[in-house]
Amino acid sequence: MEQPLKSEAKKYGLILGVTLAIMTFAAYKINLDLFVNTTYGLLIYAIVIMFGFFAVYKSRVSTKTLLSFKNAFSAYFITILIGLLIHTTATYILFNFIDSHAALLLKDKSITELTLVYKNMHMSNQEIDKMVGIVKSQNLYSLKNCFTGMVTSYLLPLSIIGLLIAAVMKKK
Repeated sequence: MEQPLKSEAKKYGLILGVTLAIMTFAAYKINLDLFVNTTYGLLIYAIVIMFGFFAVYKSRVSTKTLLSFKNAFSAYFITILIGLLIHTTATYILFNFIDSHAALLLKDKSITELTLVYKNMHMSNQEIDKMVGIVKSQNLYSLKNCFTGMVTSYLLPLSIIGLLIAAVMKKK
């Protein structure tokens, strides 16, 4: 990947990361329920996709040519990776060093939401109790869980979307 493309991707990745970190701290201050709210989660997805698309677009404009698929996807991926790393680090710091009590409250809220989802799926009480026991035994905001969640919940699905964006934005 060419240097101007990398610098564009890094710049938008930093802006994305700061935006997501600000959203995280704002959600923390406004209402902890936002962290278990589907709409808030979808908003994060939308913002990440927009920043990734914008990074590809700006990279394409800055080179004054159409990008190869590889360069288009690289611009997208670098942007979202940097942004999500900053977001995940901010979340980890918030719930492990600034306010670990909030992490416990969120665990209880997550268990409540999880129980409702499993009941709607007609799971047995034994299965629900087993899943709740697993959640209770873990620190949802441990370093391992934060970064595993970042990869499985954000990076992988958003990378698939990035492949589609790169296919659209590449040279023909």
